[in-house]
Amino acid sequence: MIQICNVSMSYQKDSTALIDLTIRIPKGDFVYLTGASGAGKSTLLKLLYGAEKPTRGQILIDGQNITRLRSSRIPHLRRRIGIVFQDFKLLNSRTLFENVAFPLEVQGRKRFEISTKVYQALKHVGLHGKLHRFPLQLSGGEQQRAAIARALVGDPMILLADEPTGNLDDEVTQEIMELFKGANARGTTVILATHNRDLIRQFPRRVLLLDKGRLKEDYTP
Repeated sequence: MIQICNVSMSYQKDSTALIDLTIRIPKGDFVYLTGASGAGKSTLLKLLYGAEKPTRGQILIDGQNITRLRSSRIPHLRRRIGIVFQDFKLLNSRTLFENVAFPLEVQGRKRFEISTKVYQALKHVGLHGKLHRFPLQLSGGEQQRAAIARALVGDPMILLADEPTGNLDDEVTQEIMELFKGANARGTTVILATHNRDLIRQFPRRVLLLDKGRLKEDYTP
């Protein structure tokens, strides 16, 4: 499903974020991407959803070499990828319903289909009773659940999450992890970047440990 082949990423001549990464992630896998701050986790996620291109190497998703995609094709790639950011990136001027509907509107889906899928997505994360609330009227945990609903509403093949529980308490973290596990059980490939070792011990899955841009370990607890 995802093949990362000899990928390196440098932002400046003396600043290397990733060094010669080679990783294979099968379809339906659940993978933690971990390591200290600055290890390269966020950079690798950005490469996977086409926000940046590697300095060297190739990344194949479902057989397609995304490092060769023209900028005009990146939106088509992202239709297959759901993204959950640590800071949510919800639009504060739009209601919860409008935030979750946004990816489907961009895809040109019909209004009835959008309404149905948005309601189902919000019901799945327990927010269907707050359709008309604005993000700032929600708690941090509710905003994160809304961000997950937005990421999953288009039935993506891949779900990328960058420190999705970093600012949440233990109880909400449990709820968020159950949502990720549920998405994975339905066939979505999940790649979750985190520095939280307790999270990995509590919900063991395959771990990719980065250290200063290199793949130090690839193991399953």
